[in-house]
Amino acid sequence: MASSGLQLLGIFLALVGIASTVTATLMVEWKKQSQGKHRAYEGLWMSCSGTERTTCEIHESLFKLPTEVQATRAVMLLSLLLSAIAMIVSTVGMKCTHFMDRIPDSKSTTAMIGGIIFMVSGLLTIIITSWYVKMIVQTFQESHRLQSYEFGKAVFVSWAGGLLTMAGGAFLSCRRCCGSKSSESISSDMKSNYV
Repeated sequence: MASSGLQLLGIFLALVGIASTVTATLMVEWKKQSQGKHRAYEGLWMSCSGTERTTCEIHESLFKLPTEVQATRAVMLLSLLLSAIAMIVSTVGMKCTHFMDRIPDSKSTTAMIGGIIFMVSGLLTIIITSWYVKMIVQTFQESHRLQSYEFGKAVFVSWAGGLLTMAGGAFLSCRRCCGSKSSESISSDMKSNYV
C-alpha cells in the first residue's frame, strides 16, 4: 500500500514537472531586454517588444534563429516526447492499475523503466536550460550591455520542471527496486518458516 502511495506521488510530481516544462517551452520570456520603458522578450517560438503595449511575432524561419534557440527548442521537444512515453510506460507498471496483473515481476520492471525515462527527460531539460543560460551570459559579457539580452522567467520554470520530473521518476524507479527486494525477503522468510 505504501508502495502505491509513493508511485502516485511520483506520477503527481512528474505531471507537475511536465506541465512546467510545457509552460516554459511556450513562454516568451527566455531572453529579456529593457531600455527605459521599452522592453523586448524572446522565446523559443516568438519574440515580443514594445513600451506600453507589446506586439509579438512568431519566428518564421528556423535557420535565422540563434543556435541556442534552435538547440533548446529541439531538446525541449525531445524531453516532452520522452515524458509522454514515460507516462504511458509508468501507468502500465503502477500497482494501482490492472495492466499486467498476472505478471507482477514484469509490471514492477515496467514501472522502474518508466521512472528511469522520466529521470532522463528531466535531466535533458535541466542540461539544455543550463546551456542556454550559459550562452546568454556569455553573449552578455562579450557584447555591449545595453544591446544584449538577459535570461528571463522561463529559464526558472524550465529548471523547476526538470527537477520535478526527475524527482517523480526517482520515486517511481527507486521504490520499485525497494519493493521488489522487500517482497523477495518476505517470500524467503516464509519458505524458511515452512522448512
